[in-house]
Amino acid sequence: MPIVDYHCHINPQEIYEDRKFDTITQVWLGGDHYKWRQIRSNGVEEKYITGKDSTDREKFQAWAETMPKLIGNPLYHWSHLELRKYFGFQGHLNGDTAEEVWNLCNAKLKEDGMSVRNLIRQSNVKVICTTDDPADSLEWHEKIAADPTFEVKVLPAWRPDKAMNVEKPTYAEYIDALSKASGIQITNFATLKEALQNRMAFFDRHGCRVSDHALEYVMYVPAGEVELDAIMAKSLNHEPISKDEELKFKTAFMLFVAKEYNKLGWAMQLHYGCKRDNNAYMFEQIGPDTGYDCINNYAPSAQMADFLNALSATNEIPKTIIYSLNPNDDASIGTILGCFQSPKTAGRLQQGSAWWFNDHFKGMTDQMTSLANLGCFGNFIGMLTDSRSFLSYTRHDYFRRILCRLLGSWVEEGMYPADMKALESIVKDICYNNAVNYFG
Repeated sequence: MPIVDYHCHINPQEIYEDRKFDTITQVWLGGDHYKWRQIRSNGVEEKYITGKDSTDREKFQAWAETMPKLIGNPLYHWSHLELRKYFGFQGHLNGDTAEEVWNLCNAKLKEDGMSVRNLIRQSNVKVICTTDDPADSLEWHEKIAADPTFEVKVLPAWRPDKAMNVEKPTYAEYIDALSKASGIQITNFATLKEALQNRMAFFDRHGCRVSDHALEYVMYVPAGEVELDAIMAKSLNHEPISKDEELKFKTAFMLFVAKEYNKLGWAMQLHYGCKRDNNAYMFEQIGPDTGYDCINNYAPSAQMADFLNALSATNEIPKTIIYSLNPNDDASIGTILGCFQSPKTAGRLQQGSAWWFNDHFKGMTDQMTSLANLGCFGNFIGMLTDSRSFLSYTRHDYFRRILCRLLGSWVEEGMYPADMKALESIVKDICYNNAVNYFG
């Protein structure tokens, strides 16, 4: 089946420019904090991971020497799926085969069929949703849409975290940028909402159909507009914000945008349960998104239920996909979703696929089993890459193998009939059709 990659972090400029990579390190290890974590775990110096004073070949060697030790790790499976699919390598990557694989991959990357657009075509991708800030000009999306030589839809996805994160010391600077992008001077909560509506309309005209939010947890601490204005004024004046004030502001922000998504027909993705940038020393050295995040086990499910209930009170829950980084939250998510389903859309509220630290064999199996135990598994919208790499589409292959293995085991155990017509429909729907119908 084709792929709808409805959440990823790839750069639309690289798609428009049809980038070609000089080395396997550039396409494989650049920005991939999954791999960086494991190379560090193998005792490798940072200069051979993210450093500027080492060569691509040296970085590749560090990864190759780490690979044999990753027994049971999804990176071992993903990496070999990628080497086989895109480069035709049938062996196993290790320190001894590194030179062979390096030469094979780099020679292959020089071929015309290995540009970014052709990698996407090879992967049978029909739709890509990138991750974009409300202040973004969407210049590259416009250029891709106007290019008749590329048939894949590359659509923006709305990620307004910077507009919500009132506790950040850079909030005032960001609000200034959002004011300029929207043409609306933002001075309080009302004008912030007006500016966001302006930018949502702009994104909607460019084909946006999905939003995404990174939350500590799905909170519900309601407050009035006067209090929200006071909180925002403190932040714009670079005054510190208390935790209670942060939660009140974010609750109001999320309630507002959720109602707007419902009007627009957008889906709302909520990612939570991550504690970020834990290594202060390394954060100072190399910054965020470099492999120093972990699972946070504090997520009061009652507040998530109250948040959805506040939207339900006015029948304004949008299509919603909820992901927790903590697998212990699977059951609570599954039961909360069942409280708020709607005839507007089959599976209107979804538990998102096993995410980040969970997108391995056991994590995917456990997430799908929990979803099946507590919900309507046949309406599941399936996998996404959540990646910055153009080779990561094999994660869909990995997911589909695990899905079919799970369904097959249920049939063999007598839990479902060997009805091949029904099973074929379930698999095709979860792998592709449900996402097409869900996102429109």
